[in-house]
Amino acid sequence: MTDQAVAPTVRQVADKHRYEIRIDDAFAGLTMYRDRGEQRVFYHTRIDDAFAGRGLASVLVREALNDVRATGRRIVPVCPYVKQFLGKHGEFADITDPVTAEILQWLDEAAKQEASR
Repeated sequence: MTDQAVAPTVRQVADKHRYEIRIDDAFAGLTMYRDRGEQRVFYHTRIDDAFAGRGLASVLVREALNDVRATGRRIVPVCPYVKQFLGKHGEFADITDPVTAEILQWLDEAAKQEASR
C-alpha cells in the first residue's frame, strides 16, 4: 500500500501581506511582501523545519510570482531567496525591478510603522 502525496497549496493572505504554503491544511511556510505602488516588494521567505527539503520554497515563490504577474504588478526581490529564485527563472525578468536604497528605506519605515501599531 502506498501513501498518496498531498499536493501543496499556496494562497495569498492579503491582510497579513503574505503568501502561505500548506500541506494538507498544515502551515508549511510563507513569503512576506509589502506593496509599494505597482510594486510588490518581497522581503522574507521561510519554510518550517518540519517541511524542509521538499522544494516547497520554490513552489511557494513561483505561485506568488505568478500571482504578481496576474495582477499586473512588478516584483522587487529584497528577500535573498526570491532574488536567488529569480536568478534561475528568467521568465520573470520582464516584471522584476531592482532593489534600490530608496526601496530599502521605504521598507524599513513601513516595518517601523507596523511595529508601532
